[in-house]
Amino acid sequence: MAKMIFVNLPVTDVARSTAFYEAMGFEKNAQFSNEQASMMVWSDTISVMLLAHPFYSTFTSKEIADTKRTSATLLCLSRDSRAEVDAITEAALAAGGHETRDPQEMGFMYGRSFEDPDGHTFEAMWMDMAAASAADAAGELHQPAAG
Repeated sequence: MAKMIFVNLPVTDVARSTAFYEAMGFEKNAQFSNEQASMMVWSDTISVMLLAHPFYSTFTSKEIADTKRTSATLLCLSRDSRAEVDAITEAALAAGGHETRDPQEMGFMYGRSFEDPDGHTFEAMWMDMAAASAADAAGELHQPAAG
């Protein structure tokens, strides 16, 4: 069996969050979805489980973080081009998301950040691996950014 990851996110409105993730290109797996949860498939090995707060609370005794006020995690979505980074970010914004900072242009890497309606932060990122390897070999990859 392939190794898989299921990212579980507490959400205030499962239907709204499902529509948001569908707008970004995730596919809902109806077999593992109901009014309390939606399984949103990103790839064959990565899914996001959107869980209503009361249902999410059955998995943990900890308080659910208010991710509109505090950062709990940053989730990075790789894309195959700069245009795909822009497309998924624009789709997220059109579906009710919020851009959290200016686009990050690093030559060999490009990224944009946004939040879903519950404040979970995503970074869409493209990287030219050959250019990144060349920068690493030149000792430039681990240098602090100028500015």
